[in-house]
Amino acid sequence: MVEATDSISGVSTATGNAYSSSADGRDVDMRSNQSLQGAVSADTRLDVHSNAGLSTSLSTAATGNTGDAAVAGATMTGVYTQTTGAVSIYGHSHIEAPDAVAGDVTSSAQAVGNSQGIAASYASVGARVNQTNAAEVKSDGGGVIGQTTGSTVFAATSTANNVTGSGSSSAAERMIVTQRNTAALTQAGQFTAFGNSYLATTQATATGNNISATNDGPLLDLTANQTNQAYLRAQSESSSYLFSSGQANAYGIGNSVLAGDLNGELVLDNTQLNEGGGVDVVASYTGDQGYDAQASATAIGNAATGYACGECSGMTVNSRQTNTADVGSSSTVTVNGYARSVSGVATAVGNTATYYVTRTSQ
Repeated sequence: MVEATDSISGVSTATGNAYSSSADGRDVDMRSNQSLQGAVSADTRLDVHSNAGLSTSLSTAATGNTGDAAVAGATMTGVYTQTTGAVSIYGHSHIEAPDAVAGDVTSSAQAVGNSQGIAASYASVGARVNQTNAAEVKSDGGGVIGQTTGSTVFAATSTANNVTGSGSSSAAERMIVTQRNTAALTQAGQFTAFGNSYLATTQATATGNNISATNDGPLLDLTANQTNQAYLRAQSESSSYLFSSGQANAYGIGNSVLAGDLNGELVLDNTQLNEGGGVDVVASYTGDQGYDAQASATAIGNAATGYACGECSGMTVNSRQTNTADVGSSSTVTVNGYARSVSGVATAVGNTATYYVTRTSQ
C-alpha cells in the first residue's frame, strides 16, 4: 500500500528478443532473424490508501521481438525477419485506490508481437521486413480511484506486427514489408471507475498489422503486403459519479498503412487482406452528474493513407484492399443525473483509403 505527497512512478518491461544496429558514414548490409517461442508477460500494480500525490505514472510493455536499424550519411541494405509462435504476449496494469485522491494520472499497458524500426538521415535505405505473428497479443488494465483532480489517461494498446520507417535530411527509402497476423486473438481492454473525476480519458487500441513510413527526401518507395486473420477486440469502459469531462474511446483495425514524403516522391504498392475472426470495438461511459460525457468506437478492416509533396514529384499509388470479415462497433453513453453535453459515436468501415498531395509549406 503506497502513500505519496509528490509523485509515484512504476515501470514494467518484458522483451523476448531485441536487436539494435547503426552505421555512421559507412555502407552496411544487415541481417536479423528473430524467433519467439515462449510467453512474455509484464505486470504493474499500484495500491493507494488515501493519497497518490501530485502525479502518478505507470508504464507497462510486453514485446515479443523488437529491432531497430539506423544509418547516417551512407547506404544501408537489410533483411529483417521476425516470427512469434502460438504463445501469449500480455501487458497488464492496474491502480487500486477506491478511497484515495490523485492528481495527474497516466497509466499505459502495451503488448506487441513484432516491431521493427528503420531510420535514415542523409542516407539511402533498401530494406525487406518479414513479420509473422501467431501469438495472442493482449493488453488490459484500468483502475478504481476515489477522486482525481488533474488530467487522467488510462490506455491499452495491442499490436501484432508493427513497422516504423523514418527518413530525414534528404533521405531516400525503399522498403518491402510483408506482415501476417495468424493468431486467434489480438485484444486491448481498459476499464476505469471514479468517484469524482476532473479530466479523465480511458482508451483501448487493437491493431493486427501496422506500417508507418514517413520521409523527408527525394523518394519513399513502399511495397506493403498485410494479412490479418485474427479476431481483433478493443474495449474501453469508464464510469464516474461526478465528472467534469469523461471519455471512453476504443479503436480496432485489421491492417493499417501510413506512407508520406513531404520533400519528394511517394511510390506506394499496397495490398491488404482482413479475414477470419473480424473486428469488434466497444466503448462505454457512465456518469451521474457532470459536464461532458463522451464515448467513441471505431472499427476498420483495412485502412491506407498516403501523402506527398505536390510541388515535388507527386505520388504513384497502386492499392488493393479486401475485407471478408465482420466489422462492428458499439458506443454507449449513460448519464443517470444531468450533464452539459453527451456524445456517442460508433463507426464501422470495411475498407478506407485516403491519398493526397500538399504544398511543402503546409
